[in-house]
Amino acid sequence: MAQMNPVVGDIDGNVERLVALIGRAQTAGAQVIAFPELAITGYPPEDLVLKRSFVNANLAALEKVAAASSDVLAVVGFVDRREDRLFNAAGMCFGGEVIAVYHKHLLPNYGVFDEKRYFEAGRGHTLIETPTAILGVCVCEDAWFDPGPVISQGDAGAQIVININASPFHKDKLEERTAMLGERARRARTSIVYVNAVGGQDELVFDGGSLVVDPDGAEVARLPQFEEALEVVDVPLGEARDFQHASSERPQVTLRDPSGAVYSQVTAVLPDAEEIYRALVLGVRDYVIKNGFSKVTLGLSGGIDSAVTAVIAADALGPENVLVVSMPSGFSSEHSKSDAEELSRNLGIEYLTIPITGSYDSYLGMLDGAFGPAKPGVAEENIQARIRGNILMAISNRYGPLVLATGNKSEMAVGYATLYGDMAGGLAVLKDVFKTEVYDLARWRNAGSPVIPQNIIDKAPSAELRHNQKDDDSLPRYDVLDPILEAYIEDDRGLSEIVAAGHDPSVVESVIRMVDRAEFKRRQAPPGIKVTTKSFGRDRRLPITNRWREDARRQGPSEGGER
Repeated sequence: MAQMNPVVGDIDGNVERLVALIGRAQTAGAQVIAFPELAITGYPPEDLVLKRSFVNANLAALEKVAAASSDVLAVVGFVDRREDRLFNAAGMCFGGEVIAVYHKHLLPNYGVFDEKRYFEAGRGHTLIETPTAILGVCVCEDAWFDPGPVISQGDAGAQIVININASPFHKDKLEERTAMLGERARRARTSIVYVNAVGGQDELVFDGGSLVVDPDGAEVARLPQFEEALEVVDVPLGEARDFQHASSERPQVTLRDPSGAVYSQVTAVLPDAEEIYRALVLGVRDYVIKNGFSKVTLGLSGGIDSAVTAVIAADALGPENVLVVSMPSGFSSEHSKSDAEELSRNLGIEYLTIPITGSYDSYLGMLDGAFGPAKPGVAEENIQARIRGNILMAISNRYGPLVLATGNKSEMAVGYATLYGDMAGGLAVLKDVFKTEVYDLARWRNAGSPVIPQNIIDKAPSAELRHNQKDDDSLPRYDVLDPILEAYIEDDRGLSEIVAAGHDPSVVESVIRMVDRAEFKRRQAPPGIKVTTKSFGRDRRLPITNRWREDARRQGPSEGGER
């Protein structure tokens, strides 16, 4: 099981890694090696597959992988082309040749997936006959549905089905996958080898967690999450049966005798906060490194969001690669400045102070000179955020670090964020993490090593853009806000449904109104790492120009009611 981290578009580099892993599998005594879905191109390649040169390079790469296969059966994901039709495919390589190709049947077209934009659905099956067992092969979504290819391959006689995947992470998904695969194995009466990709790709994180379930649905082995792994697993055989359905291909191979140690650990499921934290660390590391950066910078305000972002960055890239900047104004509290400095010392990261009072006064002078004096309000608050964003982008332009935005999902949802200010940056680390979860991450990280000053966790959250400002001056408390946001954004529940769950109607109406009005801001936000079932951007796609408004009178009938 080759749980690997390919890079989208790095076909030569991916092939080099694939060939090296085949060699390691041979040395370890494996008979079969399975790689993730689209391992040659990386996943998702998106519109790259519309470039003929890209598909040609990927097809040539498959031949290079096949040439290295020797006496190990290699199952590798690639983009196949038949005439002008493209397929998400698994190539079966043995003895230096591609002996069979399977085309993915079920193409996901929901959430972050757009496979029907690029690929056509496959038909038929490939069963590999060996003297010991019959092997089936399918791709990712093909395992998620019953009836589906896993069931039909089991019915056709497969004793092991190899399912190659690039399944993105969201919280609690590993348990969902495990339960699903157990059901499929019992129904198909076959073992399932589920091999998943690992690593970050833009907003997505692939968590690995590759596993094997036996025909009774019991786990035989599960690889760790969020790290590359190559392990040899001894897979139990499903029952031998006569073929009930003809397969389109049935090549025969004689596999080498197995040898060496086998992996039989079932790695424990990570606790919620640790799982999210490790996904964010991996997502930051791969986004930064795969895009050619080595260092990052961010504004460190002394608040919880920038503190957690700084800790994640230091854990992902090493403290020597993180520069934080305190940019106090006349509204910044002394404890915020001292908390930021203490956090920096605890982490061992570079810390600079660049006051913005002079710049702020200059802005006000320019505006007052043009328009006359005005009563301070949102414009004056946002000027401070935009000065800070400008300073960070200047540091990035001059010295090269990638700017990390620090806002969380709760703030992004209700528009409590400043365009071209705290929303400026190349990656929004906490964009898909609700505010209450940010505190959970801080407490979990501090339990291992108390680097975040306790005062940052305990004090009331504030943007500190005016005197004595608190977040709950403008917003409901986050423990009230976040469940409403989760119901409205992630579960697509309407106003009446959310109110029926026990929330104050006026609060729900206000929150929904803020979410709907802030769509234009979110469209201009940097990408952020997906950790929930519905992240802003790829998952949740709403029009900016949109006059639909939630109204309890428009929610439709309740169960058994009338229109």
